[in-house]
Amino acid sequence: MIPLQTLGGILVSVEALYLVGGILLLYLGAELLVSSASSLALGYGIAPATVGVTIVAFSTTAPELFVSLIGGIGISSDIGLGNIIGSNIANIGLVLGASALVQPLSVDSKLLWRHGPFMLAAAVLLVVLGSDGMLGPADGVAMLVLLAVFTGYMLYSSRSADGEVVPDEMQVEDADGSASAREIALLVGAGVCLLAGSFGLVKGGTGVLRSFGFGDLFIGITIIAFGTSLPELATSLVSSIRDEAGFSIGNVVGSNIYNVLAVIGLLAVVHPLSVGTTVQTFHFPMMIGFTVGAMALMAYGRHLSRWSGVALVGGYVGFVYLLFP
Repeated sequence: MIPLQTLGGILVSVEALYLVGGILLLYLGAELLVSSASSLALGYGIAPATVGVTIVAFSTTAPELFVSLIGGIGISSDIGLGNIIGSNIANIGLVLGASALVQPLSVDSKLLWRHGPFMLAAAVLLVVLGSDGMLGPADGVAMLVLLAVFTGYMLYSSRSADGEVVPDEMQVEDADGSASAREIALLVGAGVCLLAGSFGLVKGGTGVLRSFGFGDLFIGITIIAFGTSLPELATSLVSSIRDEAGFSIGNVVGSNIYNVLAVIGLLAVVHPLSVGTTVQTFHFPMMIGFTVGAMALMAYGRHLSRWSGVALVGGYVGFVYLLFP
């Protein structure tokens, strides 16, 4: 007979393997999706700048979409909603802050004033629609409508930027105007990795943290949100090192917009979400605070200094600390 303590330790170790494997598969899936989707889009004649503001931004949001749908529908709505709130805060505090620590970032005024208001509007819309304690199909449709407006606006405004240099992570060597079998295979492989990684992250994360007595909302906002934010973190850090500040900042802004409007919008349509009192009184205000704070820092001198990075990362660490019971 295996002692209960030993059995519990074995189960936790198995869940930890699910967690680590899920995070790795999500990262691999996001990388494959960015590469293959960009190649296909450029091959069909879509301009590079348009690919950047649509395909790449949505691709790095794919982990949140898969995880929120699997966690929100299969386990608890707190997982789906907590993942998006936590991911948006992590994108600003951790991803943008760490990128500024690596190298100070100059802020393109067009990016700030064209995209920033949509990021703030998405966050405010989520708070307003969730103020009655529920996010239902009608709320989801409203978010998807704003998403369509945002995407249409990005496609229109990107026409004037079609001659801009494409960051290295978006470069495509063989965009010959036709969709190759290799790119389609990579796209399918990306979907498989994202699906498997989402399952592993949700199963492993909930298993490990539940064994320590943490609730689903805490799990979604912390470990699962961190796992789904890894593609944004890796992409933005590499862009910062290569002195591509616009791509680092645009990646965060675009991902936060798609997180709310696409992920929560779709999830609310297929599986209504309950919004608890704690979410309305603490998590929502924190998300708005990080969003407004990031925009203020970017607007001040059109520059994100290393001190701004310290403030953002410090704010994120403080936020996570406050989450502990």
